[in-house]
Amino acid sequence: MASIIQSLAVKSSYKDQQYPGTVEDLVRELATSTTLYVGNLSFYTTEEQIYEIFSKCGEIKRIIMGLDRNTKTPCGFCFVEYYQHSDALDCLKYINGTKLDERIIRTDLDPGYRDGRQYGRGKSGGQVRDEYRQEYDPGRGGYGHEVLRQEQRRREHQQSSYRNYSSVPSGDGESRSSHSKRSNN
Repeated sequence: MASIIQSLAVKSSYKDQQYPGTVEDLVRELATSTTLYVGNLSFYTTEEQIYEIFSKCGEIKRIIMGLDRNTKTPCGFCFVEYYQHSDALDCLKYINGTKLDERIIRTDLDPGYRDGRQYGRGKSGGQVRDEYRQEYDPGRGGYGHEVLRQEQRRREHQQSSYRNYSSVPSGDGESRSSHSKRSNN
């Protein structure tokens, strides 16, 4: 029988790249996990906002905000740990894909929080995905880090190019003072 309603169960592409076990271990842990990875958060989303929304699905054990490794400021993700696996599944059903701070958030089951995972893994300390973002995104700190590095290199090159000049010519081959005397006559 054909269905006119699409399934809300969408396979996720999220995977902890530094997971220490095998794929079978990961599947086994996800089957009972009470932890969710929450992504695509604004850098300005607070722990209180996360609690307010995610507590609608069940009692929260703890929230771990993702931080930039260098600046220790929020960098757009968190972990939400529930007491019950069923609460985490409810959250996947009801909260994944909703808007928070004008951003569509993603939730995925996670094998469980381990110390050190609260820090971004990008070169600059934040999330890897923010390293290569080309567009301006005010909710995630503006331009991506690579765009900012390119702009910094361009400025440095421009400044070094102009260091050798001690004065700026007027453009007409005459000094500015003689040009202004002639225009007064």
